[in-house]
Amino acid sequence: MIAVEPTLQRLATARSLLLDPYGLDESHLRRALARIMGPGVDDADLYFQYTRSEGWSLEEGIVKTGSFSIDQGVGVRAVSGDKTAFAYSDDLSWAALREAADSVRAIGRQGGAQRADLRRGRRRVAPSRALYEPHDPIGTLDSAAKVALLEKVERLARARDPRIVQVMAGLAAEYDVVLVARADGVLAADVRPLVRLSLTVIAQQGQRREVGSSGGGGRWGLARFDDALLEHYVDEAVQAALTNLESRPAPAGEMTVVLGPGWPGVLLHEAVGHGLEGDFNRKGSSAFAGRIGQRVAAKGVTVLDDGTLEGRRGSLNIDDEGHPTQRNVLIEDGILRGYLQDRLNARLMGVPCTGNGRRESYAHLPLPRMTNTYMLAGEHDPQEIIASVRRGLYATHFGGGQVDITSGKFVFSASSAWWIEDGKLAYPVKGATLIGNGPDALKRVRMIGRDLQLDAGVGTCGKDGQSVPVGVGQPTLRLDGLTVGGTA
Repeated sequence: MIAVEPTLQRLATARSLLLDPYGLDESHLRRALARIMGPGVDDADLYFQYTRSEGWSLEEGIVKTGSFSIDQGVGVRAVSGDKTAFAYSDDLSWAALREAADSVRAIGRQGGAQRADLRRGRRRVAPSRALYEPHDPIGTLDSAAKVALLEKVERLARARDPRIVQVMAGLAAEYDVVLVARADGVLAADVRPLVRLSLTVIAQQGQRREVGSSGGGGRWGLARFDDALLEHYVDEAVQAALTNLESRPAPAGEMTVVLGPGWPGVLLHEAVGHGLEGDFNRKGSSAFAGRIGQRVAAKGVTVLDDGTLEGRRGSLNIDDEGHPTQRNVLIEDGILRGYLQDRLNARLMGVPCTGNGRRESYAHLPLPRMTNTYMLAGEHDPQEIIASVRRGLYATHFGGGQVDITSGKFVFSASSAWWIEDGKLAYPVKGATLIGNGPDALKRVRMIGRDLQLDAGVGTCGKDGQSVPVGVGQPTLRLDGLTVGGTA
């Protein structure tokens, strides 16, 4: 059997879904880009997308809802200086593509931009990479097997403890094919599978009811959800709900906080990661603006954004502008080293693109966004970190949160937490809220565990009305002097 080079295979798939059925070929893409480019236009691109998605949900012992959708279209963009013209259409005909190109070309008539050398007409295929299999995850299990999988999760959860009174589970799969053509001659394609299983249970003891949740996913097929993984999700959700039944009101005040590994990295994502995105820093609206080379965190703190991790929810072979994703060091040993850049902001700031241009769909503009954002491990044993705290909070899971990019201030609610007394976990607490400032919080890190974990594959990031899948992670961390809002 002759293996097909991954890039060529993805390009062939994209052509078969997005060009061939509509009488388009690469010559049409070049002609559309040529109609856009001219005096006053610095950059242009075409973003074709085909998305097929499916979802199933179970509640009260039965699969109550199922959904299936197909969407496709093209987004056409022209850039002049810091101005952008954008048009999109779900019609993939040459006439619609030509009309969209003519519409965005109008931005160049305003003038005022320096012409960039884009080496138009020189065809270049994006570099090869294969971080995930280019298959359709929807077809990896038939409908009966998908329903049976959710029913198994429900049975397992109820069998764990008689106090589990309600189980809700969901299964989602998506097959996404994109094709990017840029004015500099780059042609790139990606075939992106994505699956997720979510589980929520409610436990009741007397009149008290508490919730526990779990789940995970990634860029692979539904068959990955085997018995061992389902048992893990069930154990995690049930244990969280039962633990919350025993929780007491959380103390409030300034105290030492220990963050568990894995999902608590969502605080790092929100309070720090967004502040390191290029658009906020180019405009000077981030708390990190103009601070490259300065200390912004305690020694030992190294933060990465890495879109090259195999099979991860936030990983991509290419970003949504056709650039290969990268392993970007944002903070190194406490020193700020760089920002996350898309093509537009990188050009305006005079720095290289980092492969972080992302968009929700063909109907949206690309923005500098995170992929998988995490802190590297340190040298301390996690138990040593907990034992070092006389009185404080140990937070292992977070729910909702808010952050102000300009000031760096954040508020996060802990959905699972424990009170630490004399170096031991004394009892679970409920209602704890972490309040602080992202750059300041990083300087309060005192101990970093050696137990780096990435989240299970459930993260979705919102920015400017757009949602994209992401990953987060961190080791166990000790931070001194954080403000905790509680209910005690």
